[in-house]
Amino acid sequence: MLMQAHAQGLNVSQVTVEGNQNIDAASILKLAGIGRGETTAAQLNDAYQALQNSGLFETVEVLPQGSRLVIRVKEYPLVNVISFEGNKRLKDEALAEIIQSKARRVYSPAKAEADAALIAEGYREQGRLAASVEPKIIRRSDNMVDLVFEIAEGKPTEIERLAFVGNRAFSDRRLRQVLETKQAGLLRTFIRRDTLQPDRLELDKQLLKDFYLSRGYVDVQILDASAEVARERDGVFVTFTLQEGQQFTFGKISAASEIEGLDATEFEAALKLRPGSVYSPSGVETNITRLENLALKKGLTFVSIEPRITRNEKTRELDVVFTLVRGQKIFVERIDIEGNTTTLDQVVRRQFRTVEGDPFNPREIRQSAERIRALGYFADARVNAEPGTSPDQVVVNVDVEEQPTGSLSFGASYGVSSGLGFSIGLTETNFLGRGQTVGFNISTGTDNTNSSITFIEPAFLGRDLKLKFNTFYNETDNQDATYDTRLAGIVPAIEFPVSELGRLELRYFLRYSDLKDLRQAVADDPATPDVDETVLPTSPIIGRDEAREGLFYSGIGATYSYDSRISGVNPNGGVLLRFGVDYAGLGGDVDSITATALALAETKVWNEEVTLRAVFEGGALHMLNDDPSRVTDRYFGGGKIRGFEPGGIGPRDLATDDALGGNFFAVARFEADFPLGLPEEYGISGGLFADFGSVWSLDDVAGQSGAVDDGFHLRSSVGVSIFWTTPIGPLRFNFSKALDKQDYDKEQSFDLTISTKF
Repeated sequence: MLMQAHAQGLNVSQVTVEGNQNIDAASILKLAGIGRGETTAAQLNDAYQALQNSGLFETVEVLPQGSRLVIRVKEYPLVNVISFEGNKRLKDEALAEIIQSKARRVYSPAKAEADAALIAEGYREQGRLAASVEPKIIRRSDNMVDLVFEIAEGKPTEIERLAFVGNRAFSDRRLRQVLETKQAGLLRTFIRRDTLQPDRLELDKQLLKDFYLSRGYVDVQILDASAEVARERDGVFVTFTLQEGQQFTFGKISAASEIEGLDATEFEAALKLRPGSVYSPSGVETNITRLENLALKKGLTFVSIEPRITRNEKTRELDVVFTLVRGQKIFVERIDIEGNTTTLDQVVRRQFRTVEGDPFNPREIRQSAERIRALGYFADARVNAEPGTSPDQVVVNVDVEEQPTGSLSFGASYGVSSGLGFSIGLTETNFLGRGQTVGFNISTGTDNTNSSITFIEPAFLGRDLKLKFNTFYNETDNQDATYDTRLAGIVPAIEFPVSELGRLELRYFLRYSDLKDLRQAVADDPATPDVDETVLPTSPIIGRDEAREGLFYSGIGATYSYDSRISGVNPNGGVLLRFGVDYAGLGGDVDSITATALALAETKVWNEEVTLRAVFEGGALHMLNDDPSRVTDRYFGGGKIRGFEPGGIGPRDLATDDALGGNFFAVARFEADFPLGLPEEYGISGGLFADFGSVWSLDDVAGQSGAVDDGFHLRSSVGVSIFWTTPIGPLRFNFSKALDKQDYDKEQSFDLTISTKF
């Protein structure tokens, strides 16, 4: 309250402060900015406003009394304690860090209201748009109050619908698979990505744009991502508005040189783009890198590759000329790394193909940044170049933020054949900050126990040379077989690239294999219905295998793999080829050669709604001495041909009904995965499959009491799959029907598998 002074002013001879308890009078006078002497009404009003706006006083009065001026205040109380009520999702400690009000400080209603808004914003980031926060005070003695924030968290405001406007080439269902944000569905209790987060929407817009660009839609625009909140604030409707444009393919692909004396013929021969294929920015980037590497191999420095693209609107083709131009002569002065408290500098530095003193290549620096992020050691990694000490030098700054790289996992698995199993694993992917992987795993099932220790050095001798070491110990106590097994071994290996998409692994192996606890089989005998069980003899072949006791295998092996999917050029599929051979005969008890091969091809069709996949796999075991192969080394085809039990096909002793395994197997599997029309967020899709193959051939069938069938007999099956992605792991239901089979084969018309880590 301000009592009006006379218009001509007031001659103040004394200023008195009343009502203050915690704030001294001198501080109040300083805030008021007024003292003795001639004082105008405007000055009194300014003094009043200054005290009122200080946030320290509940009421302020400026009272002229003759020549004396009285400033009467009522201070805001001090905050005794701050408490939160009604909060469950956000703990008190987290909320205390959000607010600005503090205990033992002056209470401010404006600050309390601002704190309530900050708390509500924290809940909105958790997807709880209906959350409300009300600050209240409880008055205590000595002019103190308790500040209480009463919180009504409300339910998560789920995204009820993700819709798209302007999409013609791809369905809403396909585009939803691209987004990080998901619709609420059956599993909304577990899926936390179905709440609205503005930052995630920005990421989704970029993901959508990248999706279209990688499929040749070079003019795509993501115009808007709007979120409309339901009136009850219990649901959000998100709509992405986009403009696809036309899809373009590669037209003429060529190389040209603007550098005097440099012929582009060899560079053009190195290009790997096919005219007529769908345009992809990653394909252009990959070929630029290929040409830059070729230039370095030829000793050419400061050569840049500029892709010059010409549009042909009529044919919707993009002609690309990879032009070699002379770049600026800029060198890398140094590479500075900060933020790596655990990870050694050398782990980060080896992600650069550039070292101090090399020509500066902005593209290589960007790719190095991607490699650093892909390590998984850092929550964030920023790489940028700044001017160096001279105009022709730059300094590359790497700023990283460490994150935990160790994991302790507990797991469970289930299969109709394998039963219930549990596992525990301890893995560190950045051991001692050296970028090495150390892992220990142990798993148990109904009939088996497996354990292993793994060590991987990804940059042995500072090169792209992966050193691997694995040791394992496995035991089986198989109730469905007449014997148990014990297997142990060590496998050191090195792996290195032999081409852009190909890698080669060379290994040595030392294994011990033991066949033990041979016993007779027990089965129902339909010929004697009064007898519940009958004892069957064990196959003499297995008996001879068991008589050889424990065997040592010592040898070398190699595996070549080619995976076109890692290039990213074709986002709709690719090819995986893998060939392996192992020779056992460097000492030990067994001389043999084992060869395996796998070829996989997959692609998406029908606007990427359906995935088609074909897998061809085979293996051969050849003994180099007079000893026959052993049952523990032969193939059983378990799981490779659906519709049959593990060990349900292949060579069999017809007298004892023992599965013997075969020296050869070949399988062809064809699959189609497709949506079932259910909401994508349910995670349920379907599939069809058809499997063909066989397991055959034995070395020794002598001494049998009955016939042994080890011939090549084609088996085939067809079936339907239901896939369900759940919080406890991916479920797969297979319903199979065996078409081609032998009378003694063991069928399995249904199979359920689940595997998860938590």
